[in-house]
Amino acid sequence: MVILNKTVLTPVSFVLNGVPGLEDMHVWISFPFCSMYVVAIVGNCGLLYLIRYEDSLHRPMYYFLAMLSLTDLVMCSSTIPKALCIFWFHLKEIGFNDCLVQMFFTHIFTGMESGVLMLMALDRYVAICYPLRYSTILTNPVIAKVGLATFLRGVLLIIPFTFLTKRLPFCRGNTIPHTYCDHMSVAKLSCGNIKINVIYGLMVALLIGGFDILCIAVSYTMILRAVVSLSSADARQKAFSTCTAHICAIVFSYSPAFFSFFSHRFGSHTIPPSCHIIVANIYLLLPPTMNPVVYGVKTKQIRDCVVRILSVSKGTESHGV
Repeated sequence: MVILNKTVLTPVSFVLNGVPGLEDMHVWISFPFCSMYVVAIVGNCGLLYLIRYEDSLHRPMYYFLAMLSLTDLVMCSSTIPKALCIFWFHLKEIGFNDCLVQMFFTHIFTGMESGVLMLMALDRYVAICYPLRYSTILTNPVIAKVGLATFLRGVLLIIPFTFLTKRLPFCRGNTIPHTYCDHMSVAKLSCGNIKINVIYGLMVALLIGGFDILCIAVSYTMILRAVVSLSSADARQKAFSTCTAHICAIVFSYSPAFFSFFSHRFGSHTIPPSCHIIVANIYLLLPPTMNPVVYGVKTKQIRDCVVRILSVSKGTESHGV
């Protein structure tokens, strides 16, 4: 369904086809997707509530965690509700401009996720390598500025995606074999030259992912050197234990991202399209689902706050009875 606009064929809408080859399994696929999405919403909203109302969590580490939770909420909410509508109600159509908006938010907040993980690595570096200056280096204005800079970096780098996509002529149909509007999935429908789209996409991946991974690697190299130099084994264990939750968050975020990135470019003929699409969704679902669980289990201050709230509520109920 296309209209002729001057010399460019512009789609009125696209059709998101879900998981190609597994259309008969859409209802079954929706169950883990929906379960993970519910856990992500409840877990991240719970973390934001705790950080907002618990005075003991008003520290730089937890402000960065609040940024991560907010990013996770937007990242998964930009795609999963539409995917569930496809799976449950066969509502596959999405307007051209709506598709561009979804693409914009999805790519911005995946970049923001990477950026916040990088900031959290720097936070751990300052906390372990400069403990006496921690509160003076990471003040609230500094945290707000680096958070805003990370967001603006994503906005400035992702905005060109929408213009590069909008300029393309679409004459290969309007069916996207995906559950959401991804930049390259949409661009591949074009009968025009998408070389600029491909090159710019790789540039953005390197500027965001490559830079953040480099900063994380350098931070943890310095952290490891500082921890090894500690004389006490207990001190080494205590220092490194503060990083375990963040390391888990990095693994959950970058593992599916790397698989999706490399398989999309080098394994397109050996890996089934359905696997690409499922991993692309896991990439957006796994970090928001697991981050609250990991931080809730691994971080003593958060565990203590949860136990205290639960014990107070239980005591109130008992008193009421």
